[in-house]
Amino acid sequence: MANTLPRSPLAPAAFPELPVIGGVRFASVAAGVRYTGRTDVMLAVLAPGTSVAGVFTRSSTRSAPVLDCQDKIGEAADAGAAILVNSGNSNAFTGRYGQRSVQALCKAVADATDLPEARVFTASTGVIGEPLPHERIIDRIADLNATLDAGGIKGAAEAIMTTDTFAKGAARQVDIDGQTVSIAGIAKGSGMIAPDMATMLVYIFTDAMVDQPRLQTLLADLNARTFNCITVDSDTSTSDSLMLCATGASQVDATQSQDFAAALHEVMLDLAHQVVRDGEGASKFVEIRVTGAASDDEAKTHGLSIANSPLVKTAIAGEDPNWGRIVMAIGKSGASADRDRLNIRFGDILVAENGWVSPDYSEDAAAEYMKQQDLVIAVDLGLGDGQATIWTCDLTHGYIDINADYRS
Repeated sequence: MANTLPRSPLAPAAFPELPVIGGVRFASVAAGVRYTGRTDVMLAVLAPGTSVAGVFTRSSTRSAPVLDCQDKIGEAADAGAAILVNSGNSNAFTGRYGQRSVQALCKAVADATDLPEARVFTASTGVIGEPLPHERIIDRIADLNATLDAGGIKGAAEAIMTTDTFAKGAARQVDIDGQTVSIAGIAKGSGMIAPDMATMLVYIFTDAMVDQPRLQTLLADLNARTFNCITVDSDTSTSDSLMLCATGASQVDATQSQDFAAALHEVMLDLAHQVVRDGEGASKFVEIRVTGAASDDEAKTHGLSIANSPLVKTAIAGEDPNWGRIVMAIGKSGASADRDRLNIRFGDILVAENGWVSPDYSEDAAAEYMKQQDLVIAVDLGLGDGQATIWTCDLTHGYIDINADYRS
């Protein structure tokens, strides 16, 4: 479907002002991959010496671009690099044809930018199971290369949208030894969102110097606490890709900087939250805090069970404080739980304690709380020190409307 959906009620006011990242330029065009007159391809070209890290979907049916990128991550960084992304077609479940499309695109970009094919990364997002008309993209690569602009990141963010209702961007700047380092990222994602590495397509750029092994380790660690802690509909995409590129243009070595790591975490969490806020048909942004679990992993299991429950999500959509559905989701998760130690809160409202409804609980107060756009559901299991936070959204009829005619 064309991107004519109304803007999410949870969307930020506007696309943020992102700092120019030295060593990376962007361009975007309308190539007619699936729809005419819609910007649907972006190209980013990175300076020589750029370190590139990435994490990708663990889906057994991952796309040809994902498989190609996985093979290339970790290559020597002497040369520059390029990232080519199209929307409208995911080039997934397309067999050998999909592989040929990736090879053709990588060669075309390499020829245009004078880069080795091993340093060209591609991604595709959109409908699954249809051959990618890669020749339409190849016909526009010269135009992309000719219009590269250090300030073109907003256009790149718009080009990778599918059912997204707004372009997603985030940035932070951090002082390291008296010098400023910048980080800027873009993301796409709205449906088919569930954590299983990274989720959706995300591209983050920094002018810091960070060696590739450290960049890869840092990305994987922060991903586990950001994109792998969000879910819209419990479905993991065939195309999920998260790439982090450090150009080194600032000449500031951030390899061991904790301040840099903290700023990168903020950018990733900001983008992850924006994806949830653009969940297909979403009207509520929900933070689920789980404490007192037997371990952090078990806390995350409980949190995802709550976040992915259609009964919980529809109750939230209906502004119904049906805390029994929280109890149900905890009980079915498979992680350790003791009914008689369980406490539940909606915001500051104590709903249940020690396995029973709180004597001070007010259904009217809870119902009033559920009318808010941003909600917190807190669960304490009383078993140990394990904790996790998961972010999700509600499930409305809008989700059905969007997905029932996605390919039309």
